[in-house]
Amino acid sequence: MRIRATVAAVTGALALSALAVPAAQADDHMPNLASLVPSTSKATPFAAAGPTDEGEGDTKITSVTVNGGKNIVVGTTVKKSFTVSVTATDPEGIYDAYPVLWHGTDPDNADGAIVPESLDQEFVGDCTNSSATTATCKVTLVADPAVDLYSNILAGTWKVWVGAIGNDGDYVIRDAYKTAKVQRASKLTVNASPEPVVKGKTITVTGKLSRANWEDHKYHGYTNQPVKLQFRKKGSDTYSTVKTITSNSTGELKTTVKAATDGYFRYSFAGTTTTPAVNATGDFVDVR
Repeated sequence: MRIRATVAAVTGALALSALAVPAAQADDHMPNLASLVPSTSKATPFAAAGPTDEGEGDTKITSVTVNGGKNIVVGTTVKKSFTVSVTATDPEGIYDAYPVLWHGTDPDNADGAIVPESLDQEFVGDCTNSSATTATCKVTLVADPAVDLYSNILAGTWKVWVGAIGNDGDYVIRDAYKTAKVQRASKLTVNASPEPVVKGKTITVTGKLSRANWEDHKYHGYTNQPVKLQFRKKGSDTYSTVKTITSNSTGELKTTVKAATDGYFRYSFAGTTTTPAVNATGDFVDVR
């Protein structure tokens, strides 16, 4: 019976209610996260507890990998599923593990959370034993731009809360084991004209840099950002940078170059903390 009670206590220590957004910060798209816990969930009896560093016994978390080490990129409408892998050890073996991504200055003042889709299941993680004492538990989390990402201020660095439970009921909780980036999806276009063009004449290269807006669920221009114009000669696999320009107040890009040889022009954006890097598909220009 002890392990059942411990499972409930540890998974519940996430404190879904503590992660709920204060009324002054929330809007209609951000629910009280405690309400997301099904009545049959192990977390329900402990939803009022606060996430914190704590533990009992000798359970240890040895590593956490979010989305395979890649940033989590979310657009305007499609839910983004990703895996968090938690490796933990206990002399009696690992029973389960439970990660959550949260955003804010501290757990008591968090303004967002991304939780496992398996909250109402007996085991939150899909655990694989590598030895009698160590297991890696994989948990699927889902970022929904219509619910979890209710504001653009949530783009950037999130913290990873994680708990693990041993077969003997020992447990460990870390409220900020590591960080992960949740970013607004980006788009980049290019058009080089005229096509074809006489050698030595002017080519005008236009395009647009835009990114997802989680508040109105549309893409808008990403303004005042440095973007590289790059060129790849026909027959080559390598792009080289021609110049760097800045997107205007609507995210539009425009510059000119002299036609020299057949090849592909593209724009390339290096990315920011809140927005991923993106390359436009090369546009071929026939120089005659």
